[in-house]
Amino acid sequence: MSRLRGLVAAELSQTTPEPIRAFAAHLATLFPGARAVLFYGSILRTGDMSGVLDYYVLTERVPAGWRGVFTRLLWPDVSYHEFEHGGTTLRAKVASMTLAQFQRATSGAGVDTTIWARFVQPCALIWADEAARETVIDSVTAACRTAAGFAQAIGPADAAPLTLWAALFQETYKAELRVEKAGREVSILTYDPERYERVMEAVWADEGRELSHEARTGLLKAWRVRRALGKPLNVARLVKAAFTFQGAARYAAWKIQRHTGVTVEVTPWRERHPILAAPGVLLKVWRERRQAA
Repeated sequence: MSRLRGLVAAELSQTTPEPIRAFAAHLATLFPGARAVLFYGSILRTGDMSGVLDYYVLTERVPAGWRGVFTRLLWPDVSYHEFEHGGTTLRAKVASMTLAQFQRATSGAGVDTTIWARFVQPCALIWADEAARETVIDSVTAACRTAAGFAQAIGPADAAPLTLWAALFQETYKAELRVEKAGREVSILTYDPERYERVMEAVWADEGRELSHEARTGLLKAWRVRRALGKPLNVARLVKAAFTFQGAARYAAWKIQRHTGVTVEVTPWRERHPILAAPGVLLKVWRERRQAA
């Protein structure tokens, strides 16, 4: 086993709170052909389950019907789910894609940056069938290698690991359609800088520290393509999500209540037509907030 794969395998097997595991097991029953469920995001380190949990569900195949057509072209699918556990309602935003799509995305073979940039960050493998577990470990290891390669090409020559990671995350945020404030890349690294140092050092131990001139040139050329296509790809995904985000009405209602205190009833019509319902919902929120002022 390579040093990097051993590090990734240990991190993926970290213990998570029982409610997170129970929710993952529940999600595995909701997605046909589920192979693995990954958990990631800030709650992985804070344990605060009052917000929205973040999961990735990897499946054997794309969904049936017209939704599967879109999923083949623009993954992942996004959905919102609620789960009662121990008298508490847990909420999760779930991204899903096939295991094969995940493998390709983490390898860096396509122009997408979002998957390998996401999974070079800490995550936990909560549930998986036996065969998928090894594939997921290999894939997350590949994500770390892909990210480390671009970090070394983009960052200053012979720089320390944290400098390279900061350069990479700064560039990936620029390439994607993000709402995070400037300096987000610093906050990612600040929580556990030693962990990112270990990842880069494991890559160096496996593959050597120096990039050849040809390798650096090739990676920079590849990065220019990804930077040019990043925002258009994100826009396309947002358009797709506007029509395929399952549970969008419930998610929006919860967000509105949490941030404004206004309760929005999720009627069957609003559940089926969240975009058409949006103007009426916004008008209701405006009126109630105005009355309360």
